[in-house]
Amino acid sequence: MTNFSLKLAETVSGSGIKSVYGEPVVVDGTTIVPVAAVQFGFGAGGAGDEDAPGGAGGGGVAIPFGAYISDELGVRFRPNLITLLAVGIPFVWVAGHAWSRVIRALKK
Repeated sequence: MTNFSLKLAETVSGSGIKSVYGEPVVVDGTTIVPVAAVQFGFGAGGAGDEDAPGGAGGGGVAIPFGAYISDELGVRFRPNLITLLAVGIPFVWVAGHAWSRVIRALKK
């Protein structure tokens, strides 16, 4: 089982930059290249004996950031607004909380 999980991890991690930039798609003369952050994790374990139980597992996540669009207007990046909000809201909360502490410390 361990050899299978190692082979699977090598196959996925060997794809390189294609795991971040998707294959270009042409729609009505416009070329679209999706962009995403991709992370994978794999693990395996066993007791070393053939009769002993063992296991393997893996998982992954892909976060779509947006797409590069190429048309008669040129090439531009269009962000995924939902991802932008999901990242932006916690950032704004932390920045606001830190800023309020700075202001409170300066008043003393």
